[in-house]
Amino acid sequence: MDNYQKGLLLTALGVLVIAPDALLLRLISLPAEQVVLWRGLLNIAGFLLIVVLRYRGQWWRAYLACGRAGIGCALLFSLSTIGFILGNHFTKAGNVLVILATAPLIAALLSRFFLQERLPLRTWLAIGGCMVGISLIVLDDLGSGSWLGSAFALIAALGLAGNFTLARSQPHIDMSPMLALSGIITAALAFGWSGTIVLPDAVNLGWLLLLCLVLLPIGFTFIQQGPQYLPSAEVSLLLLLETVFGTLLVWLFLSEHPSQQALTGGTIVLAVILLKNGWERFMDKTPERVT
Repeated sequence: MDNYQKGLLLTALGVLVIAPDALLLRLISLPAEQVVLWRGLLNIAGFLLIVVLRYRGQWWRAYLACGRAGIGCALLFSLSTIGFILGNHFTKAGNVLVILATAPLIAALLSRFFLQERLPLRTWLAIGGCMVGISLIVLDDLGSGSWLGSAFALIAALGLAGNFTLARSQPHIDMSPMLALSGIITAALAFGWSGTIVLPDAVNLGWLLLLCLVLLPIGFTFIQQGPQYLPSAEVSLLLLLETVFGTLLVWLFLSEHPSQQALTGGTIVLAVILLKNGWERFMDKTPERVT
């Protein structure tokens, strides 16, 4: 398996692991600020535990190796998390998801400007196709909304794209350990917002532990390693699959049936990514790689 295929596998596995995010958030009955606070606190423990298990007695060296770029990745990851949550607080979810779907385009532009990475035409076409598909998925939820919510959603997209681009600038360094720092930042901001910590009941605590201590740390550890092997636009593009898989899980377990339009949009996203990766795997023996 070459580096390109390894990057695809790591990112795809990460997306599959975090796919239940939307479903579990629906099952947690806590105020938004408390969800964010517990998400940050449990993420700290989850990401730190993964780093200790991976690096054993040398776990602290993994943090030192990340340097200033790692701190930047942590800040940008926190920015995307807070922007996404506040975006949903101030405007409709559909507006947020459509704006967030621009992350691959933003990542491509950032990589082109700062890293001089050139993407082939098929990648630009795939970005456009996925944006169309995501737009169809959430079109029913589009509305007037708040400009402030849209601004936060744009901040989330910029944070997501910036994180992957910055990680891509140091392809020989694993930036995933720094996601523990993003948990500290997220928890601190959420505590400043709420001013208190509410202890969840047993049911809500169970869902929080599953999502924030297990699934998110494992999934994003995989995804954050993606830019070591793939252009940041490719990682952002694969991350759009979470919207499709997350919608399907909510449909299956909560009987929230998506519209025919949403199903069409999800089919477009899956088809575009499968066709692109299939072409590179079987037809084009030299998919884009930047060394």
